[in-house]
Amino acid sequence: MTRNSALYMGEVVHARHKPRQHTLRYSVFCLLLDLDELPALDGSLRLLSHNRWGIFGFRDSDHGLGETGHLKDWVAGHLQEAGLSVEGLQVEVLCYPRIFGYVFNPLTVYFCHGPDRALRAILYEVCNTFGERHTYVIPATAEADGSIKHGCAKQMYVSPFIPMDCSYQFKIAPPGEHVQVSINEADGEGPLLYASFAGKRRELTDRQLLKALVTYPLMTLKVMGAIHWEALRLWLKGVPLYRHKAASQRIASSIIAPRTESGSTPT
Repeated sequence: MTRNSALYMGEVVHARHKPRQHTLRYSVFCLLLDLDELPALDGSLRLLSHNRWGIFGFRDSDHGLGETGHLKDWVAGHLQEAGLSVEGLQVEVLCYPRIFGYVFNPLTVYFCHGPDRALRAILYEVCNTFGERHTYVIPATAEADGSIKHGCAKQMYVSPFIPMDCSYQFKIAPPGEHVQVSINEADGEGPLLYASFAGKRRELTDRQLLKALVTYPLMTLKVMGAIHWEALRLWLKGVPLYRHKAASQRIASSIIAPRTESGSTPT
């Protein structure tokens, strides 16, 4: 049986431009999960569970409003708020899985398709280590090369080494044989940070999950460890710190208007 859900093995790359140059590169994998396929995946795969403990797992409560059983409804509500149709909605989520019960997802990307598989919108769900979550909801229109380009102002504190007054520019190569999520973050003086994940598609099977477990043991713990290790390196380089200011809402969302060809946001 052909599934939309898949596994993507690849790399995360970060390149900071200022006030000190700093780069990192880590091998990781992500799951692409069709929300409608989760019950079947839970029943057919020994290594992947849904809303229960497992070697690999996906829990609705790690995303959206933190509730179980309503994640697709949460996505659909955002699309309706953005004035988009939810008829025949298909939602695929690109994220790290829980591994032995633990996960931290700095960014989860929701690809929202219609019944014709045309991409209607992308949701960018950003999490920080303070338990706060902000989702940017942006209608999607493909460029001539098939990529999706989005831009928005930063709405939530993420890193102690990056100020709040910044903007994001996303460039997405939607999931196919490959997937790529790239983010250019800029402050008022220009480019500050480039971050990306690029991965190659693998079939989502127990065999491929076992291969991922052996290739990337305890990956999700290493993600959190890498965040703190890279923070120490930045601090030792003398990169200035910005104190955390709590978000007005722990879980929040922004509906972002699509940009015109000139790059401005229509009013």
